[in-house]
Amino acid sequence: MLRKTFTAATLLITVGAGAVAGTRPAAAATTLGPLTAPSCATPHPGAMHCLARYRVAHNVRADAPPGLTPADIADAYNLGGAPAPSTAVAIVDAYDDPNAEADLAVYRQQYGLPACTTANGCFTKVDQQGDASPLPDPDPGWATEISLDLDAVSAACPSCHILLVEADSADTPSLGAAEDTAVRLGATVVSNSYGTDEYPQMNADKAHWQHPGTSIVASSGDFGFTTASFPAVLGSSIAIGGTTLTRAPDTTRGWTESAWAGAGSGCSAYIGKPSWQHDKHCLNRTVADISAVADPDTGLAVYDTFEADGWAVFGGTSLAAPLISAMIARSGRVIPNAQRIYTHANALYDPVGGRNGFCGGDYLCTGKRGYDAPTGMGSPDGVAAL
Repeated sequence: MLRKTFTAATLLITVGAGAVAGTRPAAAATTLGPLTAPSCATPHPGAMHCLARYRVAHNVRADAPPGLTPADIADAYNLGGAPAPSTAVAIVDAYDDPNAEADLAVYRQQYGLPACTTANGCFTKVDQQGDASPLPDPDPGWATEISLDLDAVSAACPSCHILLVEADSADTPSLGAAEDTAVRLGATVVSNSYGTDEYPQMNADKAHWQHPGTSIVASSGDFGFTTASFPAVLGSSIAIGGTTLTRAPDTTRGWTESAWAGAGSGCSAYIGKPSWQHDKHCLNRTVADISAVADPDTGLAVYDTFEADGWAVFGGTSLAAPLISAMIARSGRVIPNAQRIYTHANALYDPVGGRNGFCGGDYLCTGKRGYDAPTGMGSPDGVAAL
C-alpha cells in the first residue's frame, strides 16, 4: 500500500476548550480497502501528486462496465435540466494521455452521451502554452487520471465542452502555467485533481490558482486527516472532499453518503480563516468545503486503454473534483471561492458517519451533522448551492 511522505509542517487546532499543537495526524491511507491502488507513483520532491485511485476489478465484461454510470450520478445528486452548450470545463493535468479523445469517445458512446470531439468543437487538448503540439511526454499514471477526469465531467455535465490542458510535468511551475493557460483560453471552471502538502513558500506560487471570474476547484487529497493540501487550501480554491456513496432504495433520496476513509481534511498552518468559514476547532483555513463520491469501492466506471485494459472503477478526490466542477458549470454561475456553498447549505445533502483519521471523534476527521472537514458542508442536491 502506497504511503505518502509528509513535510514537517505542524498544525495548531483547538479541540473543545483547549489548544493542541503538534505534528500532523497520521494519514488514514492504510484504512483503505486492500483492492484499491493509486494511479500515480509517488512524486519526487516539489511535484504534485495525482489523486486518482482505482479498484481492482475481476471478471469485467466489456458490455457491462462496473461502477457508477452518468445516470447514477444524475440520480444521486439530483441533476436535472440541460446546461448551455457553450459551458466549458477545463481539466489541468500533467503529461500527455495519447488515447484521451479515443477513450472518451468509447465512454460517451457506452452511455448514450452526445459525441465530444475535436472535430465538433466539444473537446480541445493543448499543452501548457496553449498549443495543440508538441504535447508533453506521456505518463501511464497521469493518463488514467486524465481518463477519470474526462469521464467524470462527461457524467455530471454531458453537454459541457471540455478543455484538457496538459502540463509538461507534475512540478508546480508547470501545473501553474497550465492553470494560467486554462483561464486565458476562456475556461470559467478549472478542475484540479492533484495536490501536495501545503508549504511555507505557497505565497510565491498561489497566484496561478487565483483568477477572479473563474471557479478554481481542487481535490483535498486521498490521505485522510493530515496536512492540508495545496492548492485546495487556498481561500480562492473550492476544496473538494470525498464520500462513500451507497444505494439506499428505502430512503427518499435513494442513496446514502458518509465520509470516505481516504478523504483529505486538514487545518492549515499558513492560510488564515476565510470570513465565510466559521468552524471552531481550526484557527485557520479548514479543508474541505464540499464533497462528492470518492470511495473507489463505490466509484465511477472509467474507460482507459493507455495504462488500463479498458473499463475499471475509479475514485479518490480526483473523482469528486471534476464531478463538482461539472456541476458548477451546469449551474451557469462562477463562484470565485466557496462562500456561496456555506450560505446555501439547504441545497446540500449532509453526509453523516465515517471517519478519515483519529481526532477524538471531532468534526475535523468525522462525518458529523452540519459542517465536517472530510465532507465540508455536504454534497450537492442539485446545483443551487453552486
